[in-house]
Amino acid sequence: MTGSQVVAALSPEALLGKSKAYIARALAAKDAKEFGEYQLWASLALELLGKWALAEVHPCLIADPQGVSLFAAAGRSVGTDIRTITAKTVFDRLGHLSKQFDKKTEEHCIAMSLKRNAELHSGEVPFAAVLPTSWEGRFWHTAAIILSIHDQTIEMWLGADQAQAPSELIANYTHAIEEAAKIRVEKAAERFADLKKSEREALQSRAKALDPFDMQRSFMMSVDKIWNTTCPACESNSFLAGVCYGEEPSHDDENDPYEELVDVFYVADEFHCPACNLHLGSREEVEAVGLNVEYTDIETRQREYEPDYGND
Repeated sequence: MTGSQVVAALSPEALLGKSKAYIARALAAKDAKEFGEYQLWASLALELLGKWALAEVHPCLIADPQGVSLFAAAGRSVGTDIRTITAKTVFDRLGHLSKQFDKKTEEHCIAMSLKRNAELHSGEVPFAAVLPTSWEGRFWHTAAIILSIHDQTIEMWLGADQAQAPSELIANYTHAIEEAAKIRVEKAAERFADLKKSEREALQSRAKALDPFDMQRSFMMSVDKIWNTTCPACESNSFLAGVCYGEEPSHDDENDPYEELVDVFYVADEFHCPACNLHLGSREEVEAVGLNVEYTDIETRQREYEPDYGND
């Protein structure tokens, strides 16, 4: 199904066009040094960009499940009150489309949308006195992640003549995240090396005895899976925690009528070492220090069969 078969409220083309218009208004506000309006228009543009990315997969992904909206997303008009999902749901779903859209990125997007709601629907002025340097690096980085879901770029979104400055901000932001993570590893390694040999050995022995179940309360985010890795700072048994990214049937024995094997794919959002206490709180940081963020588990499940009909 293409965007032309659905109403404008759910059309990928319309959503992208509106997002482009709003980000142009954001940049115009920045040029005028209206920094509150800059962030307001930017937050609106980002939500529309997220809805575009979902609608490109299928418009049903952004249709409100209540009322007539799902029918409209399927190309059938049964009413005119077409509504889309909330910003929170948009940013939650984007995590299933991009391995780079981690929980930290989701939290940043939701925080922007909540400030936007307060600006539009209350007497609060949450964007007042907020300097661009406190948010725009992550914002442009997030926009680039969303655009990359469908192999698009900042240049496409803004126009090549407008994209140079945001592209530089993205590069600077990414570099800062990577360097900070590497320094954190170096500092943890130095602290660990300063301990007495007996203390280091005791901590490594204790870490080696731990398994993922023991680490459930050691991570700040809600995760689907915890798995072992090796600490880049002290080489002890350590742990990554992340969310399920997808699954597919494994190459199992099809002669077994009752069970099947399923490959379940996870991607890491956090790292923690119980020996040197190194903690990395985002996918970007985990990748920056050379750890593999991806993990595949094989699960055995009962086969599901459709019931037989009309054979009584």
